[in-house]
Amino acid sequence: MKTFCGRANPTTGAVDWVEEGEEYDYHQEIARSCYADMLHDHDRNEKYYQGIRAAVARVKARGEKAIILDIGTGTGLLSMMAVTAGADYCYAVEVFKPMATAAQSIVEKNGFSDKIKIINKHSTDVTVGPDGDMQMKANILITELFDTELIGEGALPSYEHAHHNLVQEGCEAVPHRATVYAQLVESELLWSWAQLQEVEVEGTRLVPPPAVGHCSGAHAVCDIQLSQVSPHSFNPLGPVCTMFSVDFSKPVSSAPQSHSSQFAAHHGGRAQVVLSWWDIDMDPSGTIVCSMAPSWSYPQQKTAPWRDHWMQSVYFLPAESKVTEGEELSMTVCHDDYSLWYSLQTHSQQNSHSEAPPSRPCCTCQAHLVWTRPRFGELNDKLRTESYVSALRSVLREDSVCLGVSDGSLLPVFAHTLGAKKVFSLENSRMSKQVIEQVLEANSMKGGVELLEIRAEQLSSNDLGGELISVLMGEPYFSTSLLPWHSLYFWYCRTALAGLLRPDVTILPCSATLHMVAVEFQDLWRIRAPCGTCEGFDVTPMDEMVQQSLDFHESREAEPHPLWEYPCRALTQSKAVMTFDFTQCVPQQPIISQGSLPLIRSGRCHGVALWMEYNLTNDITVSAGLIGPFSKQGDCEWSRHRKQGVYFFRSAWDSSGDSRASVSYNFTFEPSLGDIKMDFSVDSE
Repeated sequence: MKTFCGRANPTTGAVDWVEEGEEYDYHQEIARSCYADMLHDHDRNEKYYQGIRAAVARVKARGEKAIILDIGTGTGLLSMMAVTAGADYCYAVEVFKPMATAAQSIVEKNGFSDKIKIINKHSTDVTVGPDGDMQMKANILITELFDTELIGEGALPSYEHAHHNLVQEGCEAVPHRATVYAQLVESELLWSWAQLQEVEVEGTRLVPPPAVGHCSGAHAVCDIQLSQVSPHSFNPLGPVCTMFSVDFSKPVSSAPQSHSSQFAAHHGGRAQVVLSWWDIDMDPSGTIVCSMAPSWSYPQQKTAPWRDHWMQSVYFLPAESKVTEGEELSMTVCHDDYSLWYSLQTHSQQNSHSEAPPSRPCCTCQAHLVWTRPRFGELNDKLRTESYVSALRSVLREDSVCLGVSDGSLLPVFAHTLGAKKVFSLENSRMSKQVIEQVLEANSMKGGVELLEIRAEQLSSNDLGGELISVLMGEPYFSTSLLPWHSLYFWYCRTALAGLLRPDVTILPCSATLHMVAVEFQDLWRIRAPCGTCEGFDVTPMDEMVQQSLDFHESREAEPHPLWEYPCRALTQSKAVMTFDFTQCVPQQPIISQGSLPLIRSGRCHGVALWMEYNLTNDITVSAGLIGPFSKQGDCEWSRHRKQGVYFFRSAWDSSGDSRASVSYNFTFEPSLGDIKMDFSVDSE
């Protein structure tokens, strides 16, 4: 049996369906999973262990046998904790077959096979009875079914089914309850991820389409490391509100519900965004708490545990509204069985009439389907926009014929505003084309840019009205790009368009450079580091399974990460290791770059960060990676708009910082693939 997997193809700007072996899918699932991150989360593990010990003790105190149902057992860690705490038997349910196999190995390796049964099923398919998967119903329910939004992995339906079918009435539960918190804020930074903002070009004010401003936006949660958003980036308009709790020891409903919290506004401002997180009480008394609160909410002397499997959520209100200090407000959260959404009512709205809870938001303007949240932020970045406008201003003439090659880009609108004779734009989809049409119409520029829903290699002179292109421009941005260098699709488009370009054509950007720096991650290393022993249990079969999956298919690849969320220190200087000259066509032969960078700072070198910089003109450059110099300690400041590439070393290297050791690199750009193969090693004298 074969599996078809989508893979970005930088030579075509499309996602190709590539045939892989039947094992490929789950190897990818394992390789990119958060299992290692969870095993490294000592706070989570410790709190679960404490809660499990307490639950087993309460059952034993009643003179009962402790029978465990562990749903979503993963490595079997929580079941092993339960047996160690005195549980008589555990039924450990894991639907993902490779994970269930690893759990079986781990349970056997730790000597618990006689007391833990691994059941490779979805919990809703588990049977109870003499011939069933479970001989009897459990009296302790242990689960780890949560995601950043708490309920996004189907926790509520799983609990609902378990209480009806798999556990005894009045059972103990670990965790015992979960509580969701939310805070209403005003934030120019965060709001820029949800709404297109006005921009001024040469004295002309470009406004967003009304349909975009009135749209409630994309429904999917925005999950981020909120600890990396400075408190200076938002204005809290109200207190942290307790929105609702779920008691997991009692029957749970997955039916849609809504909950409201009333408060007086602490400050006046524009209500735009809701910040949300949750905590779990591992025991009924609430003395064992595992919290997802961002670090800036902690007292100064405490450090928030780092975790990537559970982060924090940002919800964008359907529309911003002005609130005044002291105004009575009501914030409502609604949820179905998998997701949450928020709304805000003022005192007058609360009293006017009793409305039904707001329905789940959905995008009606199409812009939120075309532009991701980081893309909204990029389009709203005034400094970045000024760089592009300045570059365009320096190359445009009254007779300029411009062609834009980027997905859902405003560059063609800027070129028209700056007085280009004719502007064309290639759009990759009907929806993208319609969004740019809305922008043009909102600014009385209908027809000012001719939008062509056609691929670069299909473009003909007739499509351009017989004109030759004098300015070929791109950001470049393509929605199918995963890694930084996938935007080199612009180069392939430029090559395909060679016959339609004037001899003195201006290409903007004229070139791009690939940059690298060797780094020490503060925490991100945990997602790839083997665990070995976790809370006293040997989980090496899990480490081996993850490594086998990483090795399964071109293991030594970079992976995309938004590094602004993951602090790191530079241990070398940054270096431009490869240049791509867009004024020339894509070469036939590979481009090869080799060299080394001395390790000039002490620390643990976990890998290499990679990003692209675009030289719009000879003196204007836009970076999709580092956006400022390193601090003295090597701290890095990264662009929030694009993901960077991260190449993790198989094992970290301890750098003394005396330049005696260096990171050697070998890059090969394969024109036929549009991809970059890379290899690194650390060499010492």
